[in-house]
Amino acid sequence: MRDGKSNLQIVHLGTLTLSGTTPAASAWVDTRGFDECTILLSTNTVTDAGTASGFTATGQHSDLTTAASAASIVAADTTDGTITVTVTADGDDNKDIGAVGYVGSKRYVRFNVVGTTGTDAAVVVRAILSNAARAPTTLIGTSVAAT
Repeated sequence: MRDGKSNLQIVHLGTLTLSGTTPAASAWVDTRGFDECTILLSTNTVTDAGTASGFTATGQHSDLTTAASAASIVAADTTDGTITVTVTADGDDNKDIGAVGYVGSKRYVRFNVVGTTGTDAAVVVRAILSNAARAPTTLIGTSVAAT
């Protein structure tokens, strides 16, 4: 098939509520069977993200689903060296902010979001899997909870 829908799978990794410096990690996406994975960060409501109160989502990967096994993605594991997505504007409500294109070798990938003392926001994390070894059986995939 030549259309995009037949060659990808979208996985909702969670809606995260950010408050201060408390880290918030999304669920994992299982990349098994796919050659490409893009993790996308979208905002819902951003109440306080001014330059002194912004937040950053960092890509993490692992071969296990345990939270303790998560390691930050390095630039060599991405398509363009981007490993983080940052929000520093209160006006960034309801926007697709950015993405990390993962090409590393680990099975599981997610975002870990950390704010500053004034951070108050809600964000949505999704993964787009593509270039499957076999065509995916469903367009919408299922996330894997950290253990």
